[in-house]
Amino acid sequence: MQLTHYNTTFKKRNFPITLVCDNVTNAPNIGSLFRIADAFGVEKLILCGANIVLGRKITKTSRATEKFVPYDIHESASEVITDLKTKDYHIIALEITNSSQPIHTYKFSGEKPIALIIGDENFGISEWILKNADAIIHIDMFGQNSSMNVAQATNIALYEITKQFL
Repeated sequence: MQLTHYNTTFKKRNFPITLVCDNVTNAPNIGSLFRIADAFGVEKLILCGANIVLGRKITKTSRATEKFVPYDIHESASEVITDLKTKDYHIIALEITNSSQPIHTYKFSGEKPIALIIGDENFGISEWILKNADAIIHIDMFGQNSSMNVAQATNIALYEITKQFL
């Protein structure tokens, strides 16, 4: 018998992870990120950028998880990162760079809360954030493309992080 969210035996948990979205603006992606944040027990979702509005296109893919996942909307991702650094968050950027480390080799200690930074669908994470991150991790790619959809990448990253926390 297939289980539903009414009869699963999964234990609800929250992890010390804040998901910071640097100019992620595509409504279906934002909706998916709410759903992913809920599924992985993320403590907060912070949407950064100009003109981010939650509307029907977001709620269509979020499946009402925006009602349960704490979130904030800020114009400046760099200000959010600066603030999280003062609160002793470990700033981890999910981006493929010439110095990024494969996610499967990175050890998430759990000693500090994590701010996982994900970037713009077309341009990635801003250079300022990459320079100010404590670590830059990537997901190894084995096909022709050098990246994947931001929601898919976030799924993989949160799976790896929470798996290490269990």
